[in-house]
Amino acid sequence: MTDATLRTGKFHDLTHFGLRIVVGVFFIVHSTMKFSPMFQGFLTSVGLPGEMAILIGLLESIGGALLVVGVLSRIASSLLAIDMFGAIIYIKKIESFSGKNGIELELLAFIILLSVIVLGPGRISISHIVKKIPRILQ
Repeated sequence: MTDATLRTGKFHDLTHFGLRIVVGVFFIVHSTMKFSPMFQGFLTSVGLPGEMAILIGLLESIGGALLVVGVLSRIASSLLAIDMFGAIIYIKKIESFSGKNGIELELLAFIILLSVIVLGPGRISISHIVKKIPRILQ
């Protein structure tokens, strides 16, 4: 019988770190447009309060930064996954996978965030270096 074990080699650590960095930088860059009045107008046009633009922008910029450094990664990933799920369902309305109003980018970010929630921040993170942060908060 074969055992399914999680690999813990150098390449596993680097790929895990790479996923966290990519999705963290994605959200930091993606959050810059959320602070503009145009985004507030967009939210109002789809039926959401315009004041949510600042909250969404803060969530994406702070959450992305937390993912990059590897602190509170599971909590940040959970909140960002809810953000992406809302974008897929409410904003994009699952019209198509790719093209205009496609959900491929949001879905990819959502899946990476789910993997960070399940696997945690990994060894190349501040949470792993400190080692005093409870596992659930990593």
